[in-house]
Amino acid sequence: MAARLKELYVNEVAPALMKKFSYKSTMQIPKLDKIVVNVGCGEARDNPKVMEAILGDLKKITGQAPVICNAKKSVANFKLREGMPIGAKVTLRGETMYEFMDRLFNVSLPRVRDFRGINGNSFDGRGNYALGLKEQLIFPEIEYDKIDAVRGMDIAFVTTARTDEEAKELLKALGAPFAE
Repeated sequence: MAARLKELYVNEVAPALMKKFSYKSTMQIPKLDKIVVNVGCGEARDNPKVMEAILGDLKKITGQAPVICNAKKSVANFKLREGMPIGAKVTLRGETMYEFMDRLFNVSLPRVRDFRGINGNSFDGRGNYALGLKEQLIFPEIEYDKIDAVRGMDIAFVTTARTDEEAKELLKALGAPFAE
């Protein structure tokens, strides 16, 4: 699957982008650099078992070991101290990145009820795209009976594109189901 996406990029997507944006060098063609999957969880400060569940879910979804994110500052209103675990993230590159993207676009997102496509306005102005999911249950790796709570996650697609238009064309060519 991942090899198919990589081959698609080299043989079809890159030449099409080069022609459309009239790049002078092949090094100007935007590429997908990495995908970052992030789960923030404030209730982890009270219950350490929550963090174990998040780490297990992320490992099943991405196939890679997640990293625990700790609080950088103490915030009294949130009863948060510096160094407390408040989330987890996974950075995907290479084959695992393409495989995850393929599963996300072709298997997981269509499982969302009333899915009409992803928002095409979630670019940051520098060619990166962010997608928020409300629940981890859309991934087939997660079993409904074995979860303790429904948690959302953020998925960031980091590209080498300089503009949002270039990044949107790249992601669309790689199979992103943007809503029209």
